[in-house]
Amino acid sequence: METDQAKDTAQGTVRRWRGFNLLDMFTTRSTGPFHEDDFRWMSDWGFDFVRLPMCYTLWTADGDAYEIDEPVLERVDLAVEYGKRYGIHVDLNFHRAPGYSVNREREEPFNLWKDQEALDAFCYHWQLFARRYKGIPSEQLSFNLVNEPTRPTHKMSRQDHERVIRAAVEAIREIDPARLIVIDGIEWARKPVPELVDLGVAQSTRAYEPMSVSHYQANWVDEDNWPEPAWPGRYRGKRWDREALEAHYQPWIDLARQGIGVHCGEGGAHNRTPHEVVLRWLRDVLEILSGAGIGFALWNLRGSFGILDSGRDDVAYEDWHGHKLDRELLELLQAF
Repeated sequence: METDQAKDTAQGTVRRWRGFNLLDMFTTRSTGPFHEDDFRWMSDWGFDFVRLPMCYTLWTADGDAYEIDEPVLERVDLAVEYGKRYGIHVDLNFHRAPGYSVNREREEPFNLWKDQEALDAFCYHWQLFARRYKGIPSEQLSFNLVNEPTRPTHKMSRQDHERVIRAAVEAIREIDPARLIVIDGIEWARKPVPELVDLGVAQSTRAYEPMSVSHYQANWVDEDNWPEPAWPGRYRGKRWDREALEAHYQPWIDLARQGIGVHCGEGGAHNRTPHEVVLRWLRDVLEILSGAGIGFALWNLRGSFGILDSGRDDVAYEDWHGHKLDRELLELLQAF
C-alpha cells in the first residue's frame, strides 16, 4: 500500500484531496449563502476539499450575462475565505455555464459548443473570477471550468469541446497564469480528454458507475425499470464488480501516471439504493481511486448522496448539531 505522501505527490498538479460538494449555489433557484459550519465540520472530520457547483445566472441580473450582481459574488468570496480559514481547498465549478448545463431546468439562449456569443460570455465570467481571486495560491483555490460536457444531447463534437476549453484556459491565464484549472472529462466526465494534456490542466472524473447503483430511482434520471441494486450486480446486460470498476478507471489511472492531475469531482449514491450496497460498492471505488493517488468528493455533504440529512430509511442516524449524521458512511470516507 502506498503511503499518503506517495499518493499526494504521484500527480503533477493536484493532491489527493478528499471532501464534498456543497450545493448552496447549484441551481437557478438556489439562494445561498454557504455555511461556515459545513467547512468547520469537514475540517474537523479530516477532509481538505470542497467543490462548489454554481449557476452563473445567480450572479447576473435581468437576463443579461454581462450585468453582475455583486452581492451574490460576495457569497462566493465568503466560501473562499472559509476554505482558507479551515484549511480546505475550494474548487469553483460552473455547473451551469453560459450556453450549457446538464441540468434541464433552464433552456440556454445559446449553445456554448457552437455559438461564439456563449463562448464570449463563458470566457468573460472566468476572467471575472480570475481577476477577483488573483493572488490566492492554487493550493487553496482552483477553477473547474464546466460540469460534465456531453455530446449526445448538446451537439458537441470533441473538436467543439477542445476549442471551448482552450479558449477559456487562455482567457484565465491572461489574467492569472498560475491558477490551477480543472476540466471535466467528456461524456458526463466518464472519459478523459488526452487531446488537452498539453494544456497542463488537471482532469476530473466521476464515481457513478454503474448508474444502477448510484442513481437508483433518482427522479432526474430517465430510467423506470432498474432492478433493486446489488453489488456485485448486473446493469444493462453487463456484470459490474471490482474487476469491472478497475477496467473503467484504468484510463484515468493511466492519465495520472503520466503526471496529469486527476481528481474525482463527484461520486456516491442516491438514498434509494440500499445502504449496505452503497457501502460495499463505495469501498471498492475508494480503494481503486486512492490506490492510484486520486482524490474524491462526495456529491453532497447534506442531501440524498451525503453524510448529513440524506433521507434514508435504512440508516440509524446520529444527531449532529440538529442534523442527521450517517456515521457509517462518514467513517468509510475517513478511512481513505
